[in-house]
Amino acid sequence: MSKRIDGIVARLHGLHPRLIDLSLDRLLALLEKLGHPERRLPPVIHVAGTNGKGSTCAFLRAMGEAAGMRVHVYTSPHLVRFNERIRVAGALVSDADLIAAMEEIERINDSAPITVFEVITAAALHLFAASPAELCVLEVGLGGRGDATNVIPPPAACAITSISLDHLELLGPTLDMIAREKAGIMKPEVPCAIGTQSNEVLDAEAERIGTPLLKRGRDWTIDANAGGLRFADRSGQVDLPLPSLPGPHQFDNAGIAIAALRASGLGVSDDAIARGIATAEWPARLQRLTGKLTERLPSNWELWLDGGHNPGAGEALAVHLAAWRDRPVHLVVGMKQAKDSAEFLRPLIPLAASLWAVAEPEQHNALPVETIVAASGGVARPGPLVADALRQMPRGDGPARVLICGSLYLAGEVLKLDAR
Repeated sequence: MSKRIDGIVARLHGLHPRLIDLSLDRLLALLEKLGHPERRLPPVIHVAGTNGKGSTCAFLRAMGEAAGMRVHVYTSPHLVRFNERIRVAGALVSDADLIAAMEEIERINDSAPITVFEVITAAALHLFAASPAELCVLEVGLGGRGDATNVIPPPAACAITSISLDHLELLGPTLDMIAREKAGIMKPEVPCAIGTQSNEVLDAEAERIGTPLLKRGRDWTIDANAGGLRFADRSGQVDLPLPSLPGPHQFDNAGIAIAALRASGLGVSDDAIARGIATAEWPARLQRLTGKLTERLPSNWELWLDGGHNPGAGEALAVHLAAWRDRPVHLVVGMKQAKDSAEFLRPLIPLAASLWAVAEPEQHNALPVETIVAASGGVARPGPLVADALRQMPRGDGPARVLICGSLYLAGEVLKLDAR
């Protein structure tokens, strides 16, 4: 079945030369032919940002499901299976339903110019509109203002996670320009939760549009509290366990998710919020691996995987690595072309016992190994494959950790390699 999905995607690629073209007109025309499924959704929480938006969506989904809700979720990209992008009322879309939706959309579109991402978005909205649910979580693919997900009517709430330099060729070369694109999901009178970032553009856009901005430190807080966390906003405080997703940066993502959900008016209980924060799952976000790849390492070593790939993600990972000082950390890095590998690596290099550059054969748009080595200032050694890097790492007498990072596309290939 997956080959049939791949065939549809390949045909769609021929209709438009670019995977992403930030414009809404093509998709709006298609949705009109489909009977406007975007107008027949349950309450939506729309999530944009550079880093953390997928984790925030995972927290939202987990809290909603802990409250007994059926939750639709649309995210991108997928890691292993295309179906990961669309979760209908709590379950990943089946091959049969996804194929039927995409073939129907392909027929209705009738070879008009359109991007693959626009068709996938249309398929998700079409599937969501046909299945009852109490919550719909939509992750922006890229930017916000011109992203395909921004065709929806005003949502119940919005969220904007950490903003970093990424996709400069499409969003602009400065943080302010990127923030302005992210702010494009804001709607009049729709609350929008943001985290620790301080960005005057978000403030100005919210004021211009008439968006109630919910800022961490002003409108809500989340802080460590006796082995867990405490969230507080104008509705009161909630004592929480530590998030299931590791790393201090996840406190911010969890807080953004809670602030947006409470502002949505859906009435989720404090108990459901706490259970959701403790049980959220999101692969390749500081995920510990325990499969086949661990067999290549000493039994007292740990193997971790993260899809972080831009300067902001490098800074967040560096904070986490600094807390791993109890044992050496070996880094395995593979990146996508057009990413700022030097800035991603800069905060990580001083914390690494060794650094390895890799590119897997099926890794989409992989940056050449020698380019990563050059970006590291010659510190990195060529794998050139993940398995080679794991085999060549210096073995000491004690325990150690290995972190594979740099690309969600690399993460997908690693998950395949690790599967038993």
